Amino acid sequence: MIGLMNSMYQYLKAIHLIAAFAWMAGMFYLPRLYVYHADAGVHTPQAVTFKVMERRLLKVIMNPAMIATIALGLWLAFGAEGVDWKTAGWLHVKIVLVLSMATLHMFLAKWRRDFEADRIPHSSRFFRIVNEVPTALLIGIVILAVVKPF
Repeated sequence: MIGLMNSMYQYLKAIHLIAAFAWMAGMFYLPRLYVYHADAGVHTPQAVTFKVMERRLLKVIMNPAMIATIALGLWLAFGAEGVDWKTAGWLHVKIVLVLSMATLHMFLAKWRRDFEADRIPHSSRFFRIVNEVPTALLIGIVILAVVKPF
């Protein structure tokens, strides 16, 4: 029975990582699409194409991947082989960083709705800067998960 639980844990961990990779791919790419969309302007053939790409990326890939990442992450952290919440300071900080990533995801979703309504919410320069935020968050999340420094 313990072998089955350990095997299941390993598969859930693998699925968690696959979902996180898919989510992060979208978090890197969607702001880059916004850079191009902001530069293309509204009512252009390119804007129509960007709207389709942005909607599909967010709804088909990013939203399910975020939900799976967070749900499986919580199960792994607090499930059968979970960590001790009281002594895992690294986990507290990692959760804050993941919540920050989810908050950015929500802003990206809001900006997609703005683009969909032919409103350009920010300049392409703004989105170039936003494009760097997921990288910084990812670096912190991975270091905390692997090194567990405190």
